[in-house]
Amino acid sequence: MYSVNYHRASSVSGAAKLAKGGDAKFLAGGMTLIPAMKTRLAAPSDVIDLTHIDALKGISVSGKSVTIGAATTHAEVASDAKLRKAIPALASLASLIGDPHVRHRGTIGGSIANNDPAADYPAAMLALAATIVTNKREIPADKFFKGLFETALKDDEIVTAVTFTVPAKSGYSKFPNPASRYAMTGVFVTKDKAGVRAAVTGAGDNGVFRSKEIEAALAKKFDAAALDGVKVPSKNLMGDIHASPEYRANLVAVMAKRAVAAANA
Repeated sequence: MYSVNYHRASSVSGAAKLAKGGDAKFLAGGMTLIPAMKTRLAAPSDVIDLTHIDALKGISVSGKSVTIGAATTHAEVASDAKLRKAIPALASLASLIGDPHVRHRGTIGGSIANNDPAADYPAAMLALAATIVTNKREIPADKFFKGLFETALKDDEIVTAVTFTVPAKSGYSKFPNPASRYAMTGVFVTKDKAGVRAAVTGAGDNGVFRSKEIEAALAKKFDAAALDGVKVPSKNLMGDIHASPEYRANLVAVMAKRAVAAANA
């Protein structure tokens, strides 16, 4: 094992100061960072543990406004009674992530900051038009996700919370990899006065994205039947040992139909 300096941060500002200089990494749930370090895909000079900062934890639901602390675990998102009532689609999404160990250790902020192309939360944040709050600024989800494992975050910038307004309707459906439970394709849809948004994860060659074809069809009628015959282009979709770009294009349409059906249930 290579040498690494471990720091237990007690505050967000303290964590940010520790990150200056060197090649430091923030540790939230550790569901990605620790395996990456074990396989030498990541070799940070310092690991800054954020899990003991109380200010990063908790869920607040006030009317239609929701704020979720970045260190809130998937299990907490899945089980919070007020959140489940306000937006069951997001609670359901969290309940489908990984296995119990992952859900009780992994965090929403860690998932968003890592921006794995098959992670669930990025699609939710994009479809919900969420705001990603950091220790320095507020970033609209549309401008936060930049590509595979890339975000708008600076080196010493820490996600502290996510905020969004509960839409009139929302739904999520994914086709999970049977081993990892990551989304081979997942679609999160929302409908509100501002319109329809549909975000896709697990399929894009460049990570999470919004589907203009699905949004256009659902803008006319927010019903699964409105997606009959809708073709999602396979260009710029991911192809790997699990599925071809063409197969994923079909899955996007199928998962979108299921997500809309769930939103209308």
